[in-house]
Amino acid sequence: MAVKPLSSQEIEDRLGELPGWSVDESTLTRIYRLGSHFAAAALVTHIARTQDELDHHADVTLGYNTVELSVNTHSVGGAITGLDFDLAHRVEGLAPAHGAR
Repeated sequence: MAVKPLSSQEIEDRLGELPGWSVDESTLTRIYRLGSHFAAAALVTHIARTQDELDHHADVTLGYNTVELSVNTHSVGGAITGLDFDLAHRVEGLAPAHGAR
């Protein structure tokens, strides 16, 4: 099945399921704060594994005690798709184990 961009209404509806996530232009974004740099780096490693499992990748920025994700789907012109929300949900599921807030 072909990946299709989500409508503005679909994006707003799905954002309601992901507290802390927002849309910046045509990118789904989230910043996590963690207790240490090591915890943030461990979260990045876990996210990398998840991205490979899904074969869908976000831009991930590691800060001192922060991790920022920005994701959209390049194959549909950089629009937001269900793939982006799938990745966001997976990250939301693993972030608490790293102490992310």
